[in-house]
Amino acid sequence: MRNIVFREPEMNETYDPVRSLIYAWDCIRVPIIVPLLYIAVYMCIGMSIMLFFERIYMAIVIACVKCLGKKKYTKYQLDAIKEDLEKNKNYPMVLVQIPMFNEKEVYKLSIGAVCGLQWPSDRLIVQVLDDSTNEVLRGMVELECRKWIEKGVNVKYETRNNRNGYKAGALREGLRKQYVEDSEFVIIFDADFQPEEDFLWRTIPYLLENPELGLVQASFKKLHFITIQILSNTITVLTLIIGTAGVWRMRALIDAGGWKDRTTVEDMDLAVRASLKGWKFLFVGDLAVKNELPSTFKAYRYQQHRWSCGPANLFRKMFKEIIVCERVSIWKKWHVIYAFFFVRKIIAHWVTFFFYCIVIPATILVPEVHLPKPLAIYLPAGITILNAASTLRHE
Repeated sequence: MRNIVFREPEMNETYDPVRSLIYAWDCIRVPIIVPLLYIAVYMCIGMSIMLFFERIYMAIVIACVKCLGKKKYTKYQLDAIKEDLEKNKNYPMVLVQIPMFNEKEVYKLSIGAVCGLQWPSDRLIVQVLDDSTNEVLRGMVELECRKWIEKGVNVKYETRNNRNGYKAGALREGLRKQYVEDSEFVIIFDADFQPEEDFLWRTIPYLLENPELGLVQASFKKLHFITIQILSNTITVLTLIIGTAGVWRMRALIDAGGWKDRTTVEDMDLAVRASLKGWKFLFVGDLAVKNELPSTFKAYRYQQHRWSCGPANLFRKMFKEIIVCERVSIWKKWHVIYAFFFVRKIIAHWVTFFFYCIVIPATILVPEVHLPKPLAIYLPAGITILNAASTLRHE
């Protein structure tokens, strides 16, 4: 900083703003910009290496799953449980919640798909939680609900005068209704999800004979999601499942503290709390639920922002709770804190933006900072290839 000297322009010189900016840049580049950029480069390289090895670990586990064909949900006798349920006709009460907010493009599809689920009509409650601010759209959603009520489906259309707690607040208010008190299981389908008719028959039986299960989670066509869940089920650690398109045991949901609106990933929040309470989760990889992409770029951008910032905020709020939890082993705590939250939910987003969009372009403007080709090209390429290799697709 002491070596930075700005020469005063002579009185007879014509002021040139471009020349002044270039001179100022030359004065601060070496003593200030270069050291800061080197620090940023080293930090990003370190984070990239952490991400690279985590991707190698994921790829190895996924390869083992594909080669060995080992799937956790296949150990349960699903067919026998289904036969016993049909024989005794002792169907549990099931509540299906559909939270909505101005879902003009998909409300008919989602309501229609849920109302078409195969289950005794007197043991199924479809709860449409409409927080729409458009009164015309509210009327359209209510009309759609009435159409299915006339067909014999037990549909409850619920609205609120406020949006306190947003989606989590709507789900929480829905569970307080008197008519859901007898429900043993609750399912959440976001408005862009369309389950198949046999969804309940392929999920509920797992929970009937296995009281330790708190959630049976189906997959949906988000490729990274599928990879993460198979990885979690395989190594039997804290399985952090998103929650939508999954069947919750009501007792597990209540035991975990119910829905909270402290983050934008309320379903992940609930899953972490339920895991810390000792509840087990089951991911059914061959059961996929259709879901629509956001209809506008603005909606897509908001979705990605929520998915990237929400987990980091949840990590900040739950770090101490995970550390002091006595039900969870040290290995499982390490996996959740380091692998799931820190590397996958924080470093992955940070490297993608800061390293690729800021640091690498900055090294072009500052020739004094040399970025080796293996770190600038081969390492990011390796991470991308490993991502593609460990991504499973539904046919």
